[in-house]
Amino acid sequence: MPPESLSPYTSPGSKLPVISLFSGAGGLDLAVDRVADAPLSSPSVPSVGPFRVAVATDYAPQALQTLALNFPETVTVAGDIRDISTPELLRAGSLAVGDAAIVVGGPPCTPFSKSGFWLAEKRESRDPNASLLEEYVRIIAQARPEAFVLENVQALTYKTHQGHFQQLLAALSELGYNPQWKTLLAADYGVPQLRKRVFIVGRRDGKAFQFPEPTHGGPSETTRTWDRTKLSHVTAEQAFTGLVTSPESGELVEGKYGELTAEIPGGQNYLWHTSRYGGRDEFKWRSRYWTFLLRLAPDKPSSTLQAQPGPYVGPFHWENLPNEVGDLRARRLRVPELLRLMTFPDNFQIVGSRADIQRQLGNAVPLALGQAVLRALALQLGYIDAETDSDDRLVQSTSSAVLIS
Repeated sequence: MPPESLSPYTSPGSKLPVISLFSGAGGLDLAVDRVADAPLSSPSVPSVGPFRVAVATDYAPQALQTLALNFPETVTVAGDIRDISTPELLRAGSLAVGDAAIVVGGPPCTPFSKSGFWLAEKRESRDPNASLLEEYVRIIAQARPEAFVLENVQALTYKTHQGHFQQLLAALSELGYNPQWKTLLAADYGVPQLRKRVFIVGRRDGKAFQFPEPTHGGPSETTRTWDRTKLSHVTAEQAFTGLVTSPESGELVEGKYGELTAEIPGGQNYLWHTSRYGGRDEFKWRSRYWTFLLRLAPDKPSSTLQAQPGPYVGPFHWENLPNEVGDLRARRLRVPELLRLMTFPDNFQIVGSRADIQRQLGNAVPLALGQAVLRALALQLGYIDAETDSDDRLVQSTSSAVLIS
């Protein structure tokens, strides 16, 4: 249990240190920083919470620049995690073994992502980057944090990758952390996105972590019935409420499929232009990926944002705009809209081009999802007062589902 002086929240100078691995744009770092915020809120200035990210690491210079803009007090270590020793990481954060309250991180998901299954090495789980899971375990074993949170794509749990997955759980169990895992749907925690991710959480004291109950409910690809006493899933239109955006260079969908995309209604994809629907008979049934020419449905959460979409991979906005010659064209989502779909604060800054920004956000953990998991962990570890948490949940249950910026 934490010292009495640290409950419910520590003072800024005595916050508990957190180590962030594979930090990327900082989705889990944001969740650490904002664990004390009331659910469904994303204020410009976060509430004072019990944790601070003492040190973060990533191999991508752009990601570290993004982190530096948003977390200026966090020390960053650049480089491949396989070349960074645990003592080096601890020294950078001014930490000793056992000091860290939590280690957070999502090893790059490309070895396990369905989007890479066209490569034989992905399908057969032979990607050398899968060893990054072992690096995560190495740092847990050597840094001995009080707890850890590991996030990855749902496909890590699939039969194809069972060897990697079971080895990971066994290694964490041998360290005494009693890892618990669960696949969570982001929309069930207030994220306007139908994004599934697996979370693995363990505690050094061996007590089993209890995952947070969903706060929202609604239909999804695999859900037809849900608890209607919960808040409804946040829709894309609700997420964009009050958002003022400006046109961005290259946002219109032109080229070979530009005209076809503009004719597709919101919520539909290339299947609109098959013999079974109301568009042109241009494609064979189920001949493309679901996200091909996909338009966002205003009355539903978004599909998963892609980190590296091709020019005709959605979701695209449901509205059409005229191009230079007056022809209507669909448009890509603007950066402020991407931030809303990830429940990141409106004032979050990301380094790079439009493609760089989408890559960083597409690889990130949505803030509200990471916040739900870390909030539950902080509560169970005693770093958030249970009475305070109950008060926040009461606020949540009576509030609008529209995100506050």
